[in-house]
Amino acid sequence: MRERFQKLALDLLPAGAAVLDFGAGTGIDAKTYAADGHLTFVHEPSAAMCEYLVQYCRDEITRKTMIAVASPLACKVQAVTANFAVLNHFADHTSLFEELSHVVHHGGFVLASMLNPYYLGDARYGWWRANVMNLLRRGHYAIASESRIHRFTPRIVARAAKPHFLLERLIPHGFGWATDPYMFLQFRRT
Repeated sequence: MRERFQKLALDLLPAGAAVLDFGAGTGIDAKTYAADGHLTFVHEPSAAMCEYLVQYCRDEITRKTMIAVASPLACKVQAVTANFAVLNHFADHTSLFEELSHVVHHGGFVLASMLNPYYLGDARYGWWRANVMNLLRRGHYAIASESRIHRFTPRIVARAAKPHFLLERLIPHGFGWATDPYMFLQFRRT
């Protein structure tokens, strides 16, 4: 899944374009973007994850091919990537996309992965069965847990992105909606 996401991001990025890895975690994706010649900004709100990121990416940070930012607003980039369900940690994406509209150049993009709310592999869990009607009616539900995970239909996230971004691509298609645990959403900056 990580390799598919990275390949998609790298295929979309123009040569040498700057990218913000939003919710960068330990920096695995960011390191790949920097190695491909992209000035890579990283934003990670978790202090513990930042410690790992600084260790794992110390060479890139030293060479200034990777720059840690306390706020996404501290950079202007061609693209924002958010891998491994970063979007699922937000209850509402409207203000997030409004903020990212100040970061992404017009014509740029946001590429995000999110937990697939239709993934039938989760049907074995009571929380999934208890919320399937909420998903169908409202397009959203939250799971009561420490991680504060939210599940969204793609249309809910696309609606929150407007008018700043338009949903341009959704992966998977067809039967993949039932069999893939993650969805990739690509939004274009308008």
